[in-house]
Amino acid sequence: MTPKLPVYIQIHDKIKQEIEDGIWKIGDRLPSERELSEVFGVSRMTLRQAIQTLADEGILERKIGSGTYIARQKVQETMIGTTSFSDIIRSQGSQPSSKTLSYFVTAPSSSEMEKLRLTKDQKILKMERIRYSDDIPICFEVASIPHHLIEDFSKEEITRSLYNVMASQGHGVIGKSSQTISALNASEKIAHYLELKKGDAVLRLRQVSYFDNGTPFEYVRSQYAGERFEFYLEK
Repeated sequence: MTPKLPVYIQIHDKIKQEIEDGIWKIGDRLPSERELSEVFGVSRMTLRQAIQTLADEGILERKIGSGTYIARQKVQETMIGTTSFSDIIRSQGSQPSSKTLSYFVTAPSSSEMEKLRLTKDQKILKMERIRYSDDIPICFEVASIPHHLIEDFSKEEITRSLYNVMASQGHGVIGKSSQTISALNASEKIAHYLELKKGDAVLRLRQVSYFDNGTPFEYVRSQYAGERFEFYLEK
């Protein structure tokens, strides 16, 4: 151990280096605190401080009643501009996919009329999907889209890449989005969809996306698995 650094920092650096070197793989369970404290020749309190620091950094994930695991790197969305889910996943070297749970045309609710600037006689396409990164569920989303914007396109085109469809329509360049984020606990339904436990932390995002001329084209309500996703704010 290097005497210049606190012992728990040295343990932190050692475990982190072993993860980077591939000695520990994503999803691997670490030995118990008792075993690790014996390996490093320190008290369990010192060992626990190192483990907690790694957990705070998102490198380790502590599961009550189960143990401590090497955490999967979270999908990160930079909150500036409007970017499709698929583009976000691909930009981080992973493969996006989705499972469509429902897809139908209906009358808009009052909130959908407000967000999308529709009248009650207009229709929306509403679809529910689970979005994946390398086959791991990241979020459950409900998207509402003015039907007249996409009525000439197939379900396959829309579910594969809505933003490409919108760009090809000639309505305008994809512009800004307005976003509201809050935290909540996963319901039984969401936990099932995202392969979580009921009550686990999720991030709820409500987003309205616009063309650069200010016309809204999508209103999405999403719930992200908190342990797999984070938002990054750029000013």
